[in-house]
Amino acid sequence: MSGAPDDTTLTEAGLAPRGQGRILLIACGALAREILDLKAANGWDHLDLACLPAKLHNTPDRITEAVRAAVAKHRARYDRLFVVYADCGTGGQLQAACAEMGVAMVAGPHCYSFFEGNAAFAARDEFTAFYLTDFLVRQFDAFVWQPLGLDRHPELRDMYFGNYEKLVYQAQTDDPALTEKARACADRLGLRFERRLTGYGDLAPTLASLTA
Repeated sequence: MSGAPDDTTLTEAGLAPRGQGRILLIACGALAREILDLKAANGWDHLDLACLPAKLHNTPDRITEAVRAAVAKHRARYDRLFVVYADCGTGGQLQAACAEMGVAMVAGPHCYSFFEGNAAFAARDEFTAFYLTDFLVRQFDAFVWQPLGLDRHPELRDMYFGNYEKLVYQAQTDDPALTEKARACADRLGLRFERRLTGYGDLAPTLASLTA
């Protein structure tokens, strides 16, 4: 991830020994920058972070077992664990696994929903919208363009995106350079561009509720 520690560093560095009130966040690597920013801004020193690879988004069937393994690895060192994933395409399996393990998780179907606010997102009728977050704008080629094979077969673009009408950039930060990059992503996909400054949405109050 550009501009942030890699997944291994986030997973291994800074994990405190078991102590009263310490909470470990087991999170998607795509949320690392946002979680670290919120921790720093709010002084949430009781929260530690272990990130799983963001590339699991491309294989959601592997997310649940990866979270299970992370919980097993870290449970003994922390008073409490919290999973910073939404359902993320697991078809309810992640929620069921977390309930079985006695671990709470972020509410919502995916990060696009909780960044906008789950209630607000659910009220929208946007089946023809394709969403990007700050992370996905930065990593557009690695997480969208190349996995779909568009770097090799650009003629497939309309097959993949012909039923979409717009690209919605959910901006966590007010960054003109990222906005222009997001606009360029929309142009590459042949979609109308819309930007929404969502900030951290439901993620901020969710993490704030994890008191020491």
